[in-house]
Amino acid sequence: MSATTTTLLIDRTPAKAPKAWWQAAPFALVFLLFFLIPLALIAMVSLWNFNEYELIPALTLRNYASIFEGCSGLTDNGDLCVTLSTYLSTLKFCLLVWAITLVVGFAVAYFLAFHVRSPGMQTLLFVLCTVPFWTSNVIRMISWVPLLGRNGLVNQGLVGVGLVEQPVEWLLFSDFSVVLAFVHLYTMFMIVPIFNSMMRIDRSLLEAASDAGASGWQTLWNVIVPLSRTGILIGSIFVITIVMGDFVTIGVMGGQQIASVGKIIQVQTSYLQFPLAAANAMILLAVVLMLIWSLTRLVDLRKEL
Repeated sequence: MSATTTTLLIDRTPAKAPKAWWQAAPFALVFLLFFLIPLALIAMVSLWNFNEYELIPALTLRNYASIFEGCSGLTDNGDLCVTLSTYLSTLKFCLLVWAITLVVGFAVAYFLAFHVRSPGMQTLLFVLCTVPFWTSNVIRMISWVPLLGRNGLVNQGLVGVGLVEQPVEWLLFSDFSVVLAFVHLYTMFMIVPIFNSMMRIDRSLLEAASDAGASGWQTLWNVIVPLSRTGILIGSIFVITIVMGDFVTIGVMGGQQIASVGKIIQVQTSYLQFPLAAANAMILLAVVLMLIWSLTRLVDLRKEL
């Protein structure tokens, strides 16, 4: 082989690819700046002391102790302490909303993926599902007030047809209205990942199940649901994390009468009790991470993706 040929082969050799950590560096930097550093600052402030006038950068567990003060047993009335009651109330809303959005989201995604044959119609119906997101969450919440209020359209209709003798009080500013608003606001976060998982299912598997004599429900439970579990998990993580930290929806639809962890943090920050709010935020983060960890034990997300 001549020297000229050797030179040409060397020139055509592809350049050495950059190392993997160089490729991941920009994403790692974003993760560091916008997640790890803020989280570390919140954890640090949660260990600070404070008074009516200033923050005192001295490490103390006083904030965590004050949050769980009186939680070693039941109160004189036989109730749980304020902190545990608030977390149980927040978990109640979280589980209710998660269950309802899962059923509704799965049903809508199933209809779009398996009953709508035209790709154009699928796209159109999917876009229609996103229409509510074109407006503010607050506007969508407030839109329920003239419907569910004491003199709202729903109560007028119920009284008009004779189903009730007087307006129903629990339709608005109640647990019902809070759950309804949550489902209205966040069902789309369940629809999208489940629909994406269902669109990846090989349709020949459904035909094989039908040829094997499986009924529609058997195919749904033994084929579609297992193959959609990645989307179910991702949608569940979205809904749980959003509902656990939400305070606007509970404040507006609960008439400022229903407590939640997010509402407590918001009130504490408004009174400039930042260390207490930071401590509550860290506890809330730990609870949410435990819920997510429990879900990931059911599905190995990294393997599925």
